[in-house]
Amino acid sequence: MPNQLTDEEKAAGWKLLFDGKTTEGWRSFKKRSFPAKGWVVEDGWLHCLGKGGGDIISDAEFGDFELQWEWKLAPAGNSGVKYFVTETRNAALGHEYQMLDDGREPDAWLANGKHVTASFYDVLKPTIAPPTRPIGEINQSRILVKGNHVEHWLNGVKVLQYECGSEAVRAAVAASKFKTTAGFGTKIKGHLLLQDHNSEVWFRNLKMRE
Repeated sequence: MPNQLTDEEKAAGWKLLFDGKTTEGWRSFKKRSFPAKGWVVEDGWLHCLGKGGGDIISDAEFGDFELQWEWKLAPAGNSGVKYFVTETRNAALGHEYQMLDDGREPDAWLANGKHVTASFYDVLKPTIAPPTRPIGEINQSRILVKGNHVEHWLNGVKVLQYECGSEAVRAAVAASKFKTTAGFGTKIKGHLLLQDHNSEVWFRNLKMRE
């Protein structure tokens, strides 16, 4: 059953970030409430309609964590999961695990591969070709943060790893659209964010282990 934890997962410290029925635990950036429009819960999915609801962030903040989730996109869809998001910034910026229709969304062809699915958006491209499933099918993703070490996984394959604050990341950030964002590329405790990028995306089985 989706959006449920097994006894083994509970014993291992996993928690659900989405119960499959309500929007509890999520809210708009810099607001106490969930968006009044643009997001719905249906059939066990947290469904972003892509109609101006805006991004949503987790109530809780996380430092070292392992996050797993399932997702699917509409054709030409564009979304992402951000982490290290702080409300001390004016905009909802963070390190983004990109989720994209790499075949139809032109954004995939920009930035030398740093915009494709499972990239560290606009900063680092995957080191191996992401095994993305066809549009409409369900993908499984995972982010691991342990100290300064970060890994992006897609459908059981590790496609990218990097070290926060390293020379390589600092250089990549300096060449990205985040070059003027103070502290970007370093590890911070922050919120998770599910992106509304004006296209339909579905999330479920959001599981977190700190």
